[in-house]
Amino acid sequence: MRASQVEGKQIHAVIINLGFERVIFLQTSLINMYSSSGNLVDAHHVFDEVSCRNVICWTTMISAYVDNGKPSRALKLFKEMKMENVEPDQVTVTVALSACADLGALEMGAWIHSYIRRKRGFRADLCLNNAILNMYVKCGDVGAARRMFDGLSRRDVTTWTSMIVGHALHGEAEEALKLFTVMTSKKKNVRKKYSSCRNGLVLPNEVTFIGVLMACSHAGMVEEGWQHWESMSKIYGLKPRISHYGCMVDLLCRAGLLKEAYDFIVNMPIQPNAIVWRTLLGACSIHGNIELGADVRHRLLELDPNYVGDDVTMSNTYASAGMWDEKIATRAQIKHRRVPGCSSIQLGNTKHQFVAADKNHQLRREMCTKDMTYCYY
Repeated sequence: MRASQVEGKQIHAVIINLGFERVIFLQTSLINMYSSSGNLVDAHHVFDEVSCRNVICWTTMISAYVDNGKPSRALKLFKEMKMENVEPDQVTVTVALSACADLGALEMGAWIHSYIRRKRGFRADLCLNNAILNMYVKCGDVGAARRMFDGLSRRDVTTWTSMIVGHALHGEAEEALKLFTVMTSKKKNVRKKYSSCRNGLVLPNEVTFIGVLMACSHAGMVEEGWQHWESMSKIYGLKPRISHYGCMVDLLCRAGLLKEAYDFIVNMPIQPNAIVWRTLLGACSIHGNIELGADVRHRLLELDPNYVGDDVTMSNTYASAGMWDEKIATRAQIKHRRVPGCSSIQLGNTKHQFVAADKNHQLRREMCTKDMTYCYY
């Protein structure tokens, strides 16, 4: 248990000793404290002890599940809240929409949107509108997202970015780039010292450029991709992250520019990760570039030696080129490096464990006989 968790338990104990354990704002604070450290069991235990839960208490618990990667549990709690006739506020529905986005729960998200439209005072909130837009994008309903986007009177960088990324992710690259052009049409020569919104101008951020570079990649627009890459630092003062480098490698690989992609990776000012190299390896397999693929596979062995998927890719590349000796050698390396799979079978009242290709188990014959028997049913 970390020191912060121990201190939290101590604070909780003090609250109990003072007789304040039933004070709702302290209970809500305890829920938030436990969930912040990932302790959802104790957080929910405190929640269960709240005798008269208000909207803040419900929202804190729902948010705890969303923040800790349990959106399904969050939505279940949201439904329970409605069943107990506690009306959600704007924060509650914003959190619930985030859970819908994580799950791809379009039907539930659309119901929440309908609920918001019926409630007075909800529609003007930009944060809430962004949550609705993001939900539609992540659930795959780009049309609904765009209709909402076009109807908004106020948009910030999150609004623009969600819509640009949405178009890019769902095969509408040209629409994504058109939106970016509209967003930045009056914002050239802007330096890094400016914030994301200055004098009414909305400036793109790092996530915006991920959407833009993805759009260029999917549309095969190499020159435009390079131009946007250059503008990140020169015009907007944004420092590219590993995800941006990955987008550029993907752009070059999709265009068949494997040598350019390789040179781009080796000249990166930051350490390329396995995903970046793996993108190039996949392109080498598609385009049959054996020599470069072997080089990339060697680099991946140094970065991620336990992952055999790269060997499988290279083995298939050799097979496509008719290089059967190299394929067999690569497959042999896979067998040597891969951790054998483990399974079990019940014989009589005893469960026996075995690993793949285990020929030394004393009950091997009985196991195989039972396995063959199942094939007839």
